[in-house]
Amino acid sequence: MNIIRDSYLEKFKSKRNNGLIKVITGLRRSGKSYLLDPIFKNFLLNDGVKADHIIKIDLDSIEYRKLIEDGMNLYNYVMNQIVDDETYYVLLDEVQKVKDFVSILNSFLRKKNLDVYVTGSNSKFLSTDIITEFRGRGDEIKVYPLSYFEFYNAYESKNQALKDYMIYGGMPYVLSLNNEEEKSMYLINLFNNTYINDIIERNSIQRNDVLDSILNILSSSISSLTNPKKLYDTFVSSRYKDVNRNTINSYLNYLEDAFLIKKAERYDINGKSFISTPYKYYFTDIGLRNARLNFRQHDLDHVMENIIFNELLIRGYNVDVGVIEKYDKNNYGKTIRKQFEVDFVCNKASKRYYIQSAYGMLTEEKERQENRSLMNIKDNFKKIIVTKDDIHTFINDDGILNITLEEFLLNQNSLDL
Repeated sequence: MNIIRDSYLEKFKSKRNNGLIKVITGLRRSGKSYLLDPIFKNFLLNDGVKADHIIKIDLDSIEYRKLIEDGMNLYNYVMNQIVDDETYYVLLDEVQKVKDFVSILNSFLRKKNLDVYVTGSNSKFLSTDIITEFRGRGDEIKVYPLSYFEFYNAYESKNQALKDYMIYGGMPYVLSLNNEEEKSMYLINLFNNTYINDIIERNSIQRNDVLDSILNILSSSISSLTNPKKLYDTFVSSRYKDVNRNTINSYLNYLEDAFLIKKAERYDINGKSFISTPYKYYFTDIGLRNARLNFRQHDLDHVMENIIFNELLIRGYNVDVGVIEKYDKNNYGKTIRKQFEVDFVCNKASKRYYIQSAYGMLTEEKERQENRSLMNIKDNFKKIIVTKDDIHTFINDDGILNITLEEFLLNQNSLDL
């Protein structure tokens, strides 16, 4: 199946020959290897690069066992293929399997005619590792599961696409499965046998029961405010007397480092400052979240919010949860504080957008509620409400763009309509 991922190809092209190691990170099975080969490799060939100037090595293949066992073998293998001064493109898949891979990659940097691209399993090769081990010599390209735009263009049943995406998410292999049972079992097994095992192994986790409970709580309450203290209180009320906050905080960090979840911090819009706690967690792929719950929970409003959050990250925005505080007088003349929430404050360079996720706005009261938070913002940045309702895109009397979820996801310029 041909999956078009042009936005990532453009990133590869823009970073070509920039003198850094291009490190492709992201959730396992999200398509990192596919981006290297065939997508980027075919681009290079079509751009006139000779086939023997592309050194592609799948380091999880048994034929390269000797390269894995000794990093010098990998270094010598690459060096022996360089016979002229033209640029050679080195594509290394699963580089974390190589002993002393950091030293080998740093050595490649000293060769002026090498342009190096690597992928690594998130169990061994996380973004936090890149910062410390390459010390500014690595250029990270974050890869996410399929956006809805990518999913839709590869999906045969266009009328069913959004419904299925909200259930099974955007893991690429899902597209090749034929029925609901196959999709469900694939995601459940992937979650349990790949991601959880990776996290446990990498971090030497002793309390699997605590990790399982944290995942169950987060899966059941996406888009809800939480923090380690709240989770700790939940554990205590459930008779987990031997769990401390530091353990819970560490486990949350492990899940985020593995790209399984992402934290969204709260931002005081009018006060222009971050609020340290609580915050929200979203799943990198909504299908995996649903799989964690065995596809039992059908809270489509929260699912939709999670999908919008992921889409904004894919488009390159920094995304926070907005908070607006307003002070009014009650009937007795006493000053009272009101707090309104804006689902997402997203920023990129000089651009900012305020976005509300509203699964349905079929009543005037619901419409007023969604408008109210946005209208309490003092600045003039664009305000948007995304709804699942079947509406035509329009700007209401308050200047707020109303757009359907599907148009928001499929139109790459939807924020600027």
